[in-house]
Amino acid sequence: MTLNLSDAEMSVLETMCEEKGLSKTALVRQALRLYKSVDDRLARGEKVFVESADKSEKVELMVL
Repeated sequence: MTLNLSDAEMSVLETMCEEKGLSKTALVRQALRLYKSVDDRLARGEKVFVESADKSEKVELMVL
């Protein structure tokens, strides 16, 4: 499979791979699993939130 990314997108992918110690394939697989999980919840009418570590801030995750 060939994946065409902009220079900016490729830079983000490479940076994340280095930070997480993953191959590009492994990182894309993780991203797909995360997206599928979020998408399934949204399809069921659920909301997905991100909360700060100290729980002082909570925002709804918006997926386009």
